[in-house]
Amino acid sequence: MTQIIANSEVIMHFTIKMEDGSVADSTKTSGKPAKMVMGDGSLTENFEKCLLGLSEGEAGSFTLEPADAFGMPNPDNVQHMDRTLFVGDAPAEEGTIIAFAGPGGQEIPGVITEVAGESVTVDFNHPLAGHRVIFDVEIISVS
Repeated sequence: MTQIIANSEVIMHFTIKMEDGSVADSTKTSGKPAKMVMGDGSLTENFEKCLLGLSEGEAGSFTLEPADAFGMPNPDNVQHMDRTLFVGDAPAEEGTIIAFAGPGGQEIPGVITEVAGESVTVDFNHPLAGHRVIFDVEIISVS
């Protein structure tokens, strides 16, 4: 059986769960496994370390501390914006996730956490920042 090493192409199912067992993300929802190359940036270095040494057909479950998963919330990633920026298809409502254009043209998701008068607070931290997560994997193939 082929083991996962640096630069391996891996096809796998994964589930990211919170400590209470609720599922934050899973390839099993769509029924389509994820395909990645170790080191291509699709997973963080800490998530990849969990995969090293696993073989085709193996499953694993790893608990990652916040710093090793999605990091800690950064107060600098919380921005206050003028409500006039939120018009048309993007109304300012708490809990809404809006994609903003980043400096390099990439989309950066932000969650509206508060609307107070003409000020809208948007949190650009990853939604799982600050949380311990459980990373379950099922390796389908390694090449």
